[in-house]
Amino acid sequence: MRIATWNVNGLRARMDFVAHWLKNRAPDVVGLQELKLSDEAFPHDELEALGYHAVVHGQKAWNGVAVLSREPAEAQTRGLPGREDDGARLLHARVAGLHFATVYCPNGKTLDHPDFQMKLAWFEALRDHLTGVDRDSAFVIGGDFNIVPAALDCWQGEAADGSIFCTDEERTRYRSLIDLGLTDLFRHLRPDEQKFSWWDYRGGSFYRGMGLRIDMLLGTAAVASRVRNVEIDREYRKKKDGLTASDHAPVFADLD
Repeated sequence: MRIATWNVNGLRARMDFVAHWLKNRAPDVVGLQELKLSDEAFPHDELEALGYHAVVHGQKAWNGVAVLSREPAEAQTRGLPGREDDGARLLHARVAGLHFATVYCPNGKTLDHPDFQMKLAWFEALRDHLTGVDRDSAFVIGGDFNIVPAALDCWQGEAADGSIFCTDEERTRYRSLIDLGLTDLFRHLRPDEQKFSWWDYRGGSFYRGMGLRIDMLLGTAAVASRVRNVEIDREYRKKKDGLTASDHAPVFADLD
């Protein structure tokens, strides 16, 4: 089984690119983030033609998350309880023997912006929400966490410590999710490897290696024990057949 996460940075603008990836990588379950469209505008017909069902928690022009799957999925939770005013950022579905959640976590903008405190509070609410997860179950939460877990995950290394995405406040909240019994599937197989999942469009950041690893798949032990491969799909941060990529690369994991 192949599971994946991808911030597509606007599904309407990226639909042909997403279709290209789905055909070539053939994932079984995918969490998408930053759809930037409403439920009514979601391209169900186009995805069904590619062999995918979808459950959606959309929002016009901003945010929005979806789960695509080969088998029909059953939505469990749409929106982070108590933080609905922060946008359509969480969707939890039951599919293919998994509990699978996709999240588009707040960016925070800058350390002195009000959104930074909102980001911290949102992560605290996410931790509280996930406290009830059965640690013996097959549970995955994937998405754009907008946090760099460690210096290894930033092109600047320790020089970025204390800046947005790399503060102690953010990393502490990320670790609080891990402490619930979740494993970063990429780090599980690649403990010392430096790879990134996001690069700014500006300044040639992608080709200069100026990236961050902020897109993760986290799983319970029941999932981590099944992982045989994890990839940050850097090839799909490049243009394909004249189609413009998202500023995020997909991340996928293959499970036994």
